[in-house]
Amino acid sequence: MSLVQKIKEIEDEMAKTQKNKATSFHLGVLKAKLAKYKRELLLGPTKGGGGGAGEGFDVSKSGDARVGLIGFPSVGKSTLLTKLTGTSSEVANYEFTTLTCIPGVINYKGAKIQLLDLPGIIEGAKDGKGRGRQVIAVGRTCNLILIVLDAMKPLVHKKIIEKELEGFGLRINRKPPNITFRRKEKGGINFSHTIPNPSHLDAETVKAICSEYKIHNADVILRCNATVDDLIDVIEGNRIYVPCIYVLNKIDAISIEELDLLDKIPHYVPISGHLEWNLDSLLEKIWEYLGLIRVYTKPKGQIPDYNEPVVIRGGEEASVEAFCNHIHNSIIKQFKYGMVWGSSVKHNPQRVGKDHVLNDEDIVQIVKK
Repeated sequence: MSLVQKIKEIEDEMAKTQKNKATSFHLGVLKAKLAKYKRELLLGPTKGGGGGAGEGFDVSKSGDARVGLIGFPSVGKSTLLTKLTGTSSEVANYEFTTLTCIPGVINYKGAKIQLLDLPGIIEGAKDGKGRGRQVIAVGRTCNLILIVLDAMKPLVHKKIIEKELEGFGLRINRKPPNITFRRKEKGGINFSHTIPNPSHLDAETVKAICSEYKIHNADVILRCNATVDDLIDVIEGNRIYVPCIYVLNKIDAISIEELDLLDKIPHYVPISGHLEWNLDSLLEKIWEYLGLIRVYTKPKGQIPDYNEPVVIRGGEEASVEAFCNHIHNSIIKQFKYGMVWGSSVKHNPQRVGKDHVLNDEDIVQIVKK
């Protein structure tokens, strides 16, 4: 029996099993088995499993971030790539125009953002149909996913694509569950939680899932009301948590009333790629979801270089050390202190150490030893 057949068999059994407290243990074990088989399918050639993930779409990463366009055939991905990057991707009124991965570059706020137009995904991609497995494998390397939907049929396609991405270990617009999972050499499975009365997992279910993975000694600590799926994701350890924007294309073909209804979809931007409607809002949303910041360099005694900012990941990762390493990894070895102008400091300039966290459009001068 092939992997795809085994997956189908388990999915069928799960579909006909009623979900209640009495069946939660059985469903937990089935979900663990399902995750194992899907991992085998994802990791490449296995008996009956088809070709390797990502094969044929080798596009080198470039720029400050990578964004992937994913969607059904003929939803306007190629047009969008052309409008945003100037890169020509073949466009036609029939399905499967794009048969390989077409890269382009968005120049925005001083950043170079690589945009990939991927071949149209189809239902069953996670089971090896069409080129869906390669499409999703490349999607796993992206910093942001744009799911492009046709405004005439958005919700059906949205659900199908989400299911395909989920089946390949992509967790969109979600954060990793707050679970500590630590293997050990002896002592059995120790389950504990820091929240009162978790409603999805108990010691028996946790032990059964670990047993399915042939794990007999581990500490499992819940710090959130995690589900069986969350625990399996942590044990598998290969899940990709990626932000996603739903790009609702061809809004010129629907009414204002219909657009108002679709406005309730979270994480979405309505556009018309062909007529270039609302592309500025899409670019601003891409920038926001990528979480990038611009940092300007200032050589001693000179004005800041505003033409070529150093673009780095924002938030807690945006330290002065990360800024230095982005320029060249030798700089931090000679680092003495930094002088910073901008919103991340109280005084302008302010002397800071390598752990200081920078904000967008800060100015930095590095003083070497």
